[in-house]
Amino acid sequence: MSAERLRVAGAAVAATTDRGGRIAAVAIAFGWHFAVNVPGIAGGWGEYRVPWAAAAGWVLFVVVGVLATARLFYGFAVPVFPLLGVLLIVDVLVIAITPDDQIFNTLNWAWGTIGWFALLLLYDRGVGALVAVLVANAVFGLVGVVAASTEASGAADLSRFVMYIYGTGVLPIALVAAMGVLRETALSTAASEAARAALESERLGAAHAQQERQDRLGIVSEAAGALLHDLATGRADPADLDVQRACALAAAQLRRLIAESDDVPDPLLHELRACVDVAERQGVPVDLIAVGELPELDVAIRRRLAEPLAATLATARDWARVTVVAQPDEVVVSLTTPATAGPAKESHSWPMDGVVDYWYERDEELVWTQTRWRAA
Repeated sequence: MSAERLRVAGAAVAATTDRGGRIAAVAIAFGWHFAVNVPGIAGGWGEYRVPWAAAAGWVLFVVVGVLATARLFYGFAVPVFPLLGVLLIVDVLVIAITPDDQIFNTLNWAWGTIGWFALLLLYDRGVGALVAVLVANAVFGLVGVVAASTEASGAADLSRFVMYIYGTGVLPIALVAAMGVLRETALSTAASEAARAALESERLGAAHAQQERQDRLGIVSEAAGALLHDLATGRADPADLDVQRACALAAAQLRRLIAESDDVPDPLLHELRACVDVAERQGVPVDLIAVGELPELDVAIRRRLAEPLAATLATARDWARVTVVAQPDEVVVSLTTPATAGPAKESHSWPMDGVVDYWYERDEELVWTQTRWRAA
């Protein structure tokens, strides 16, 4: 898998993990609000100082929760801090209407629930904002506990207060912290794997480049080695026209093979220009005409397109014209030279295995050579 795909996969895992955390937060908040708070309010309805205020506060929590859920899952813009203010106001209201002897019971439902609904509003804002709301809730609760405590129960109430604040605050904070750690872990793991994949790709690329260099060296040795050996041993005469043509062909092949490794925008044209340069050095004027935008072609296809024409061009005399016509799904390379050119290899000498087609025609006046690639 490529580095980019690994980064995308890591982001997808982080998004899935984050969505799971959001679902858990919503389920806990509303589950607690319905399963615990409704029975508590209903059971102590007659004990509230203002019963309808407890019901109204419960409805306000639901409204805030629905708005926060819409923001969490659908990106709706909601006034986060004003809604937090509504939660805190309801919190103070419920503490005020709860009987003094019920301050630690389910009648005082907002005190233990506000953390979960604040979490829905502050899910993506980090732990700090949630802790601030929980601290405000603790301060309001402490005021209520102190006001409701007697001289005999004061110490016990303060101990219960500390335990209550810890119990109602630590779970929302733990959920936010855990989701943050999971997100960071998924992203960092994906980044590490992407870096490893990038290194592996570089290693494979280097090995591939080395193999290509060895392949080109083999082709070069085949193209020029025997000829150079014959020249060095005197078996070939430099004045012989056939030897000169063989040298020109080998030079064209060498120049094209060297050009294969160059990093240029249009590699095929670059390789053809290398062949044209060899002919021009022999005094043959060559016109190279390109029409259309070349598609991306691998080395093997470019080699099949250029090599037969390079062989004919190396033996050209007087003049030559190379034409490249490109389309997204087809590339045609044609060479026209006078019939005074020396013989070129016949079509069966250029195995194209169905990927590139090759034509060679010769009459009394012209030699016409063409290669054509079509996308499968």
